[in-house]
Amino acid sequence: MRLKTAKVLAVLLAAHLVVVPALAETPDRRISVTGEGRVDAAPDMATITLGVQTQAATAAEALAANTARLAAVLERLKAAGIAERDLQTSGLSLGPQMEYPREGQPPRLVGYEVSNMLTVRVRDLARLGAVLDQAVSDGANTFHGLNFGLSETGAALDAARVKAVQDARRKAEMMAGAAGVKLGAVQEITEAGNMVDPRPMYRMGAAMDSAAVPVQGGEVSYTVNVTVTWTLAAE
Repeated sequence: MRLKTAKVLAVLLAAHLVVVPALAETPDRRISVTGEGRVDAAPDMATITLGVQTQAATAAEALAANTARLAAVLERLKAAGIAERDLQTSGLSLGPQMEYPREGQPPRLVGYEVSNMLTVRVRDLARLGAVLDQAVSDGANTFHGLNFGLSETGAALDAARVKAVQDARRKAEMMAGAAGVKLGAVQEITEAGNMVDPRPMYRMGAAMDSAAVPVQGGEVSYTVNVTVTWTLAAE
């Protein structure tokens, strides 16, 4: 009797080993779609990068002249209402100035150049043109860029995320319908990253202030991409 029972158990165990892997290997039918959401908004701040370059016969003289001119620029910016936290040195370099005479002759040292870059955040866009004008008047002689943006980006990015998920669902429903199936439950949502497109805009014909550098903010765009995975159910 024990032998017969053992044989029955062995047969049942073998059947289980055959059936279970077959069921486990059946893949879920899924669809993954990437959606994009973009939100455009009027900027409420600007970031400008400007600088002071000076040349002199010695490194010490070049640095001293640069320091004096940059100090004047900083004082005027602070007087214009720019806070300390919105002023940051973003680059400082000192190097020799070489003169290259005729071919075959060695280069000759003629002086030194100091370059100091300053990043400035302007939170009152109505004064942006005046700030630029004052900075240049007080010694800033290089300009490296102007970008517009939002001081708080959370709401814009969240709105872009909602649009991205909606875009992914729209695409998934369209493709599922074309394939003759329906969307099931959401299995996974992954944010692929976000991008800020400051789209700086300038208009030389109309000034924000008659005595200031003419600028125009335009719009900034925030874009988010998400990938959403659904299971698929037959019609």
